[in-house]
Amino acid sequence: MSEKNVDLIVIGGGPGGYVAAIRAAQLGQSVAVVEERERLGGVCLNEGCIPSKALLDASEHFSMAQKKFSSMGIEIDPPRLNLSTMMERKDKVIATLSGGIDTLLKKNKIERVLGRGKLLTKTDNKQQVEVTGKDGTEIISATRVLLATGSQAIELPDLPFSDERIVHARGALDFSEVPEHLLVVGGGYIGLELGSVWCRLGAQVTVVDLLPNLLPTMDGQMAKTLQKILKKQGLKFQLDTKITSVDRNGKTLKVELEGPKGSTTLDCDRILVAAGRRPLTADLGLEELGVQLTDRGRVQVNDDFETSVSGIYAIGDLIDGPMLAHKASDEGVVFAERLDGQPAEMEYDLIPGVVYTWPEGASVGLTEEQLKEQGTDYVIGHFSFAANGRARCMDETEGFVKLLAAKETGRVLGAHILGPQASVLIAEAAAVMNFGGSVQDIELTIHAHPTLAEAIKEAALAAQKRAIHG
Repeated sequence: MSEKNVDLIVIGGGPGGYVAAIRAAQLGQSVAVVEERERLGGVCLNEGCIPSKALLDASEHFSMAQKKFSSMGIEIDPPRLNLSTMMERKDKVIATLSGGIDTLLKKNKIERVLGRGKLLTKTDNKQQVEVTGKDGTEIISATRVLLATGSQAIELPDLPFSDERIVHARGALDFSEVPEHLLVVGGGYIGLELGSVWCRLGAQVTVVDLLPNLLPTMDGQMAKTLQKILKKQGLKFQLDTKITSVDRNGKTLKVELEGPKGSTTLDCDRILVAAGRRPLTADLGLEELGVQLTDRGRVQVNDDFETSVSGIYAIGDLIDGPMLAHKASDEGVVFAERLDGQPAEMEYDLIPGVVYTWPEGASVGLTEEQLKEQGTDYVIGHFSFAANGRARCMDETEGFVKLLAAKETGRVLGAHILGPQASVLIAEAAAVMNFGGSVQDIELTIHAHPTLAEAIKEAALAAQKRAIHG
């Protein structure tokens, strides 16, 4: 058993862990990253953000070739799906980006340790981490340890991930053939994105959710509009509905549902369970060391991301807040800079959220429902992409920009964009809000024409009852 010593050990090589490691190394720390996967990047890169976007983009191109090219004067033979090539491209994207992270670690002189990390008791005032890999076990010592192990899909009691027919997101990213009927359990971001992929590629898709509305954290108007658009695209929805039983004995899965109109039966050949995620805290040695968890099973930390045990820290999906890769990455930077004595801060109220359907939905700040609940006086600036010149040129006119601003000052309190490239457009709103900006600030910013971003300026004008094109 070998031993080594560094300033900082990061357990987890995902978007929180590797970013924290790089920033700490830039600030002069000697760092080791412990990761049991062969490929760095965590769930986000290997079975989440990146592969899903690769398939979303590819399936959207396929759908456009089927339904839109002819109206633009592009005549082609009916497109044919080569699913294996699409999957190979997705895997190549993952491999390229993962290799890039390896290069970044080497560039910053960060040691990569392959294996599963577990916290041990301190020795000589150094935190010990046991790493178990295919070549045996080693002990690494450090002054500080950062936990960034991420999360995993929640398995429902009646829907265990028993075979390739009942899967979580990773399985739905690797289907070898297009399902005839895919049942998606969960009307959140993951379920709608992967449901969209397989619907575009030819599957019948039904989304079932216990809640009466999709995307409960999204602005209500945007969520309802997106549901109507996805329904037009072919997705079916059974909301306020629960699964009471699944018969796995036949060639197809027979699912019993209980909804507002009573009991129904649904036959499908695949089920995607996308009912949430839970932090990966098991087998880290937390209980043995007395690391405190919240009542929701998250690791409890202070403003410096330090746990109840001195010298042990946590970020990302392990701690409170939305389980988003960009949240984890920013926490990694703030952790390293605060460790260096810098006054870095997280703006938790201004973390953008995006659902990468088409059109995309993106939000930052407060929803209209939250403002009403707070009793805040606000005004709405609303502008439809149907009136935006660039959206017309693209033939992407569904959706809108909705800005929520303080009635007296015009300060932007929330921004909600449903439309083409919403994931890109939301950055302008987030930047304005981070600087405490107002709808007047957006109005005074000259936007190039013709661009989709002009819709944000028009919404800012609309909030002041001065819209030019609305």
